[in-house]
Amino acid sequence: MKILGIESASMTASVALVAGGITMAEYTVDFKKTHSQTLLPMIDEVMRMLEFDLDDLDAIAVSGGPGSFTGLRIGSATAKGLGLALDKPLIHVPTLDAMAYGLFGAAFLLCPMMDARRNQVYTGMYYCKNRLEVIRESCSMEIGELIQDLNEREEPVMFLGDGVPVHENALRERMKIPFQFAPAHLNRQRAASVAALGEVYLSEGKTETAMEHTPNYLRKAQAERELEEAVRQGKEKELAAGHSVGTGEAL
Repeated sequence: MKILGIESASMTASVALVAGGITMAEYTVDFKKTHSQTLLPMIDEVMRMLEFDLDDLDAIAVSGGPGSFTGLRIGSATAKGLGLALDKPLIHVPTLDAMAYGLFGAAFLLCPMMDARRNQVYTGMYYCKNRLEVIRESCSMEIGELIQDLNEREEPVMFLGDGVPVHENALRERMKIPFQFAPAHLNRQRAASVAALGEVYLSEGKTETAMEHTPNYLRKAQAERELEEAVRQGKEKELAAGHSVGTGEAL
């Protein structure tokens, strides 16, 4: 099986080709450039270097979230466009699941963390000694709540992801159980992990059409939340004003 992996859920942009259980190529950049500038040129470069025809793909695995709204939309649009043009199935691979799968063989609890701002993280809990086992599915939670939950589990844990440097001080100060941070080559999203886990899902028949694919944002975009808050506050002001007028008329 030949799987193209696409990862764009965070600042990391990554594409990879996994074929027959081998990572044939991977191109990863973690820098301040928009994924709309990087993903398609990266895919083109990988295919050119391998002298590989996209028509020969069996499927396209895409990191499906959670993560950056803009990044996920660009990755999703890229995968959907290729899927439609090539008539290939898509494989939705949860971002945090793929991050944990990148540490296949680890003998301890895995806790990927992505910064969700406002003291929140996108996170999950996994074992991946012989296969990926989801202990807690992808969710959004406050860092203090996550630390408390992990302490209550009383087992060694490894952290990875861009949420680690943001909350490193809190982890060092408040964790009561043994823990460590994944090394540089394993602590961020990688398209090879997306493609490799996608290969597993493909063998299990877990595919979707390009038209069916949608990212899993977990939370509404900040602009949407701010709009809802503004609307809510506006309604409260209207109700308060109406109450005041009503009270005055009663008097």
